[in-house]
Amino acid sequence: MKRVDDFRLRFGDKQYVPIMIGGMGVDISTSELALEAARLGGIGHISDAMVEDVSDRRFDTTFVKEKTKLYKFNINNMDKAVVQFDLGRLAEAQRLHIGRTMEQKKGPGLIFVNCMEKLTMNGPRETLRVRLNAALDAGIDGITLSAGLHFNSFGLMADHPRFRDAKLGIIVSSVRALQIFLRKNQKLDRLPDYVIVEGPLAGGHLGFGLDDWQNYDLHTITGEVLAYLKAEQLDIPVIAAGGVFTGSDAVSFLEMGAAGVQVATRFTITKECGLPDKVKQEYIRATEDDIIVNGISPTGYPMRMLRSTPAIGTNTRPGCESYGYLLDATGNCAYINSYNREVVANGGSDKGIKVMDKTCLCTHMRNFNCWTCGHYTYRLKDTTHKLPNGEYQLLTAEHVFKDYQFSTDNRIALPPKEEEAACV
Repeated sequence: MKRVDDFRLRFGDKQYVPIMIGGMGVDISTSELALEAARLGGIGHISDAMVEDVSDRRFDTTFVKEKTKLYKFNINNMDKAVVQFDLGRLAEAQRLHIGRTMEQKKGPGLIFVNCMEKLTMNGPRETLRVRLNAALDAGIDGITLSAGLHFNSFGLMADHPRFRDAKLGIIVSSVRALQIFLRKNQKLDRLPDYVIVEGPLAGGHLGFGLDDWQNYDLHTITGEVLAYLKAEQLDIPVIAAGGVFTGSDAVSFLEMGAAGVQVATRFTITKECGLPDKVKQEYIRATEDDIIVNGISPTGYPMRMLRSTPAIGTNTRPGCESYGYLLDATGNCAYINSYNREVVANGGSDKGIKVMDKTCLCTHMRNFNCWTCGHYTYRLKDTTHKLPNGEYQLLTAEHVFKDYQFSTDNRIALPPKEEEAACV
C-alpha cells in the first residue's frame, strides 16, 4: 500500500510533501503550527482572522484598545455604522503577524495565510484589499481565499508586484463555484495556483446548506473538479479537504489525482495549536453525538462545533466597538439583530436573555469559546493515550504530520507515552 510520502505536491519545478494544515482562526493555527509544517516540507496556514487582536496578544500592540477607546461613545448604540477600521492600523497588524512568522521560517516547505471573505469589517472591499496586499508585503508564500466566493479578490491584488509571484488559491465546495470564479477572473489572465475542494465533513464554516450537507461527499466533489479541470486542460493542483483523518484517507485522494490534502482536526490537540489545553481535552473527550452542525454563525454559513460549546445561547453584548469583524457594509451583523430582538422582547433589558439563533462570533472566537470542529473529532481519543489522571496526552505537530506522511492500512501511530499529564 502506498504512503502519502510516495507522492509530491508540485508548484512549478518545486516539490512539497502533499500535506497542508488548514487555517484555523482566531490564532488556532498558530505561527508555531505553520512553521512546523514548513520545516517538515509541507504547507502550513496561519489565519488573519481578528488579526489586530492576535497582534495585541503576540506582540503587545494596542490596536484593540485604541479602537475601543475611539468608539467607546457608541457601545450602547444599536447602530454600528460609525464603527470603522483604521486601514493603516489594519495593514500594520497584518504585516506584523505575517512578517514575524515568515522571519522564523526554516525548512523546505511553505507558509500560507487563510483570508476569509466573510470578514467584511464594515468595509468589505477596502478592508479585504488591505489584508491581501499587506500579506503580500509581508512576504507570505501564498494566500488561500476562504469563507466566500472571492470573485473580485484577485482583482484587489492585481497591481501588487507579487501578484504573479505568490501562490494564490481558493476554497470551493462545488464545480459550479470553481467555474464561476474562473469566468469572473478570466480578464486578469491569472489562474489560481491551487484549488482546495472542501467537503461536508470539514470543521468550522461549511459551503453547503444547513439541511443538505449530508447529501454530499468529498470523493465525489473532488472527482468532479478533477474531471472538469482535465476537460478544460487546466493544470491546477487540487487539494482535498474535510474528513481526511488518516494517511490512508489521504492516499485515496492522491491516487485519484488530487495533488495534496488539507487536514486540521488532528492538529487541534497538538501542543503547537493555539487552543487552550482545557479546550483540547474537550475535543478529545467528545463523542460522535457531541458534534453538531448549526446555523448560529452570523455569516449565514452552517458551522460544525461541539454541542457543549459555550458560545451557544449566550447574552453577550455585541463587541463591535472593539472587534466588529463581521459588520457588513452598512454596519449590520446578524447577531446584533438577534441580540436586539431579545432585548426588546425582554422589556429593554439583557438580563436573563438567551440568544439561541446566532452568536457573537468575534467575542467567542477571541475567547476560545466557540468550539468549532471537524466531523471526526470524536476519533481523536484513538490517536493518543489516556493518562492516569483522566486527561489525555497532547501530541506534537511533528508526530501528527509524520503519521499522515508515513502511515499505511488506516493505522494511526500513537505517541510515546508520557508518565504525567502535560495538560491543565
